[in-house]
Amino acid sequence: MIEGADMAYDTLIVEKEEGIAIVKLNRPPVNSLNTMAYMELYDAFCELEKDESVNAIVLTGAGEKAFAAGLDVKEVAGKSIPDYFVFGKISRGSVDKVASVGKPTIAALFGFVFGGGCELALACDLRIASTDANIGCPEVNLGIMPGSGGTQRLPRLIGVAKAKELLFMGETVSGEEAYRIGLVNKVVSKDALLDEAKAWAKKLAKKPKVALGLIKSAIDNGMNMDLPTGITFENDCFTLTYVSEDGREGMQAFAEKRKPTFKGE
Repeated sequence: MIEGADMAYDTLIVEKEEGIAIVKLNRPPVNSLNTMAYMELYDAFCELEKDESVNAIVLTGAGEKAFAAGLDVKEVAGKSIPDYFVFGKISRGSVDKVASVGKPTIAALFGFVFGGGCELALACDLRIASTDANIGCPEVNLGIMPGSGGTQRLPRLIGVAKAKELLFMGETVSGEEAYRIGLVNKVVSKDALLDEAKAWAKKLAKKPKVALGLIKSAIDNGMNMDLPTGITFENDCFTLTYVSEDGREGMQAFAEKRKPTFKGE
């Protein structure tokens, strides 16, 4: 349900400008994640993936306190196993959609970034944190464990030993520490966070769409392949960029010493 420039949801705010979309989690006071939020995230990212006017997506939180303080524990606590499986299928589908959407994604992190919120951030391609961010998966302190990719995406990002330390201890890290260990790509002041994320997204939105999507696919799929298989997959992706209109234009422009005009094809 796209209405003009924006899309209307109960738990999200979705805005569009200059080739990008900004998706804000909007469940005051701390943007905790419930069934509706996960369902709407899935729907929003499906819509944005199809929207030809959107070439990059920023995911952040509304308000001043949190990107997302994690799972809405009150909704999940006490569920029967069958009921939890229903919820788990919805939450996994949502996070996997964020991870697999065929456009670059940037998480703009501030305040509380706990549990499911951290796992959503891990599903994005890039992460920018503010200095006030407090990031981690402290589920062990509740007697449970991450259930939306935390034990899988975190070690792939920061290494096995550091991921085990954070997950075993149930500890969180500041924006600066997250940058030091490679959990986020950049740390900025809180008042500069959204502007910086939007600037990155707008820069990405101007890149050739086919090449950018295939770079993402080659990295994400290649991480689960042995090296020779991954290189073969990369070469297949390269061939597609080579025969794309933008690939032809880019190489021709280089030969003619002019700036390329990419059409996203």
